[in-house]
Order: sequence, then C-alpha cells, then structure tokens
Amino acid sequence: MEHEPGPDNAPDQATSADQAMSADQASSADQATSADTAGADVGELLDGRADDLPYRRGVVALLGLLAVGELLGFERLAADAASAPTLSDRAALQELAAKEQAHFALLRDRLAALGEDVEAAMLPFLPVFEQFHARTAPSDWLEGLVKAYVGDAIARDFIREVSAAVGPSTRALVLSALDVADHADFVVTRVRAAIEADPRVGGRLALWGRRLVGEALSQAQHVAAGHDELADLLVGTPDRPGVDLGDLGSLFTRLTEAHTRRMAALGLSA
Repeated sequence: MEHEPGPDNAPDQATSADQAMSADQASSADQATSADTAGADVGELLDGRADDLPYRRGVVALLGLLAVGELLGFERLAADAASAPTLSDRAALQELAAKEQAHFALLRDRLAALGEDVEAAMLPFLPVFEQFHARTAPSDWLEGLVKAYVGDAIARDFIREVSAAVGPSTRALVLSALDVADHADFVVTRVRAAIEADPRVGGRLALWGRRLVGEALSQAQHVAAGHDELADLLVGTPDRPGVDLGDLGSLFTRLTEAHTRRMAALGLSA
C-alpha cells in the first residue's frame, strides 16, 4: 500500500512495520481478494477464528468502518472532479474515485461472504463521517484536495492501528482497501504547484489543514470510545493478544505526527 516518501506514504510508515506493503503488493491483493473470498470458507476469512465471537464482531466493525469511508470517499472524489480546473484533473480524479469504489466493493463482498448484513455493518459508523464532512466543507477545489489528503488520512491511520489486532487474511484486505498512493501523488503535485504560483495560497491552506486535523482527531477519538467491538478487538484476549495497552496512549500522538509529515509533503506548516 505504501510507496515513495512524500505523499501519503511517509506518515503511514510511523504506524507499524506491517505497513510496508508495496503498491505492487496492494494491487495483487486487490486482484486476488474477490477470488479468495469466493473460494474461502468463513473460518479462513476470519483468520481461523470463526468461533471467536468478539473477534468476529470486531472484524465486522472494522470492515464496516472502512467500507463507509471508502463509499463516501468515492462520492466526494467524484464531486470534486466536477469542479476540477482542467479536463486532465477531472479525468485523474474520476480514476481515483473509481479506485475508491473498487475498494468498497472488496469490503462489501467480504462482509457478504461472512454472512453479514452489509448495511447493518456500515450504518453505526455513518454519523461520525457525516459529522466530520459537515464540519469541514471545503470552500474551493484546493481545500477539497487538502481535505482528501490530510483529513481523510487520520481515519486511514486509525484503521491501520486497529488492523494490527486482526489476522493476516483480514489485514491484507484492509491494507489493500487503504491504498491511496496515486491519490497522494496527485494531491501533493497540484497543491505544491498552486503554492508556487501564488505563495499566499500556502497560508490559507495551512490554516485549513490545522482545522482538519482537529476535527479528524476528535472523530477518531469518538469512534475509539464509542464502539465496543473495536475496543474489544484492540484489547484482545488471553488466546488472542491484541495491541499492547501501554502503546494505546501514544496512538493519537502517532496520528498527529503523521499529520505533520503530510503537511510538510504538501509544503505547508502544521
């Protein structure tokens, strides 16, 4: 999922060693996931823990959370494409939106293969995304790009943190669905070019980025505190170790540090 430094990649390296999946690996995972889902039984799809009900609930919650993010990400990228300044930019954003939709389809298919109601898995997380988007409506195309790169990245980093507590089958799917390397490259290139053309843009977008991170961290904390399934997944059990509890306190510090690096990649101060 990750690729060269600068775009969305350098920040993601801070989350865990497992995040070193390359873009080629992520692409291969995308291509294989549907076939794997079709041929695997529920036990395989649940990493050999089909009888571990807390684990199952946690996996379903994690996939539902990510599916909502991908679905809304597709909608916003498609909308942003309509206001792009050039036809080339419009085409690029439409291609990125299509990738978000493909990621959503992978998650939807996995939930269905687990015998879960896809709508029911997603709905608990819809309000938190809607609140974030309502509070951070961009005023122009550049603010929309920064929001997609900086604001949405907080949610991706949080999901990566949670995915450290799941098995290899689920984690491979999650990392594949979180791959936004092409999107990151596009945003960084366009924002840096805009700042070079008019340095005043940098100050405005820096303020916008600070607002985004505050809202995004608040929503991530809300999700962490308000959904027991994800909390249980993180904590684990004696038979299924979760994330080190001593490390949980630094989770939001890592998210903030990743945000700072992303802002620097854009040429903005955090």
